[in-house]
Amino acid sequence: MTTLLELLPLIALLLLTGAVAGVVAGLLGLGGGIVLVPVFFYVFTIAGYASDELMRVCLATSLATIIVTSARSVASHHKKGAVEWGILKAWAPGIAIGAVVGVWAVGGLESATLQLIFGVLGALIAGYFAFGRSDWTLAREMPKGILRAILSPGIGITSVLMGIGGGSLGVPLMTLSNVPIHRAVATAAGFGILIAVPSVIGFLLQDPVVTPPLTVGYVNLPAFLIVIAMTLVTAPLGARLAHALPVRPLRMIFAVFIFIMAMNMLRSGLGG
Repeated sequence: MTTLLELLPLIALLLLTGAVAGVVAGLLGLGGGIVLVPVFFYVFTIAGYASDELMRVCLATSLATIIVTSARSVASHHKKGAVEWGILKAWAPGIAIGAVVGVWAVGGLESATLQLIFGVLGALIAGYFAFGRSDWTLAREMPKGILRAILSPGIGITSVLMGIGGGSLGVPLMTLSNVPIHRAVATAAGFGILIAVPSVIGFLLQDPVVTPPLTVGYVNLPAFLIVIAMTLVTAPLGARLAHALPVRPLRMIFAVFIFIMAMNMLRSGLGG
């Protein structure tokens, strides 16, 4: 059994991670999950709680924090009038349905497979943040009709499989659809709520066999509370920075960080 003294560095890592995740949520419109999932996996593994169900715990706990982080981020952006509520309302049903399907999909996949999915998609997301340009456009407006009916559940499913809030997919989609970057960032934070609420309900209702202590369903309460304590403080800071700083250098730093974590998750999933 891990002692309290041994857990202190891990608690400190969770606090630091929560602070970074909050800033990322406000700055780039991400729920912070792309930072949290690999850190949760590392912390629980080091603490001796590795199991075939651990990746599900990491995904569910990350999504639980996204409910709070994204809500705080949306509120901060709304005060600046940057949230495109029309987009959120139009995309909400499909994203929420996709999130529920994502919970079902996670339950049928092995932990190693989920790690591989996170690693591959994380590397692609890092590539976009590193090399993508906010002035790239593929359409004059957001997709509608059949295309929206396909893309919106896809965002929900993919985001749950990675434990992320949808900003990683929502921001590129919106900027490529001629939505200004700051409005895309603000609106993408709302995607996180649409994904996290139904998926977390689904994860809470499940009955796993092996999980870390104080885990309800697949949501680990200590990790959730520690991270939220920091993200509540730092998410508004990230939102202010999004409107005050040049985003390009920050995107590059974030891309390198995510790529390293994605490669580590791939290595772990491949049994390295």
